[in-house]
Amino acid sequence: MKIIFVIAIAFLSSASLKAQEPETFKEKGYTLIFKNNDANFDPVLQKRMIETFFKVYPVLANDFNTNTDKTVTFHIDTAYKGVAATGGGRIVYNPDWFRKHPGDIDVVTHEVMHVVQNYGRGGGPGWLTEGIADYVRFKYGVDNPGAKWALPTFKPEHSYKNAYRITARFLNWLEINGNKGIVVKLDSAMRSHTYKETIWKDLTGKTIDELWTAYAANPGV
Repeated sequence: MKIIFVIAIAFLSSASLKAQEPETFKEKGYTLIFKNNDANFDPVLQKRMIETFFKVYPVLANDFNTNTDKTVTFHIDTAYKGVAATGGGRIVYNPDWFRKHPGDIDVVTHEVMHVVQNYGRGGGPGWLTEGIADYVRFKYGVDNPGAKWALPTFKPEHSYKNAYRITARFLNWLEINGNKGIVVKLDSAMRSHTYKETIWKDLTGKTIDELWTAYAANPGV
């Protein structure tokens, strides 16, 4: 029994060590470092995450911020209990989320947009930061239907300050109703810390509240 116990401990230690060994992938001028402390994480899902990164990140960099980080780190972390979080060029993911939602690969798209955004402190309102990231997920996502993810139906109780998909829907409405390119301009202003509430009138001729009123009156997209 003692020998078996020692062998078992050695095996578990080896598995744990293997799970934490970072892997490095390079493509299209960008580097992805993949760290994982979950020995049971699905390798097929890992492959999809890597493929999604190299499919969307170079495009987002080209469309929004060519000075974005050239190296990004993904960290599958069993200690993290949210869905995902981004700080600088590092994104931490909760493996339990992916076990429960294996089709939600465009969490990657949303989070890498946060790397591209790189607004720092004081860039602008948080609701717009998350709204832009979900707009990008909507426009650039590789498999939103696989996650049963879509922009929500408009409801009168909604506000542009609700963030995420609700704000993303509003941004999409603006883009297709005479304000093409406004998301890129808002993103740029946030990153350069030149965002002010007056930017909406500067770009469209209307205040954000006036735009929302027009949207609420005819929210079809």
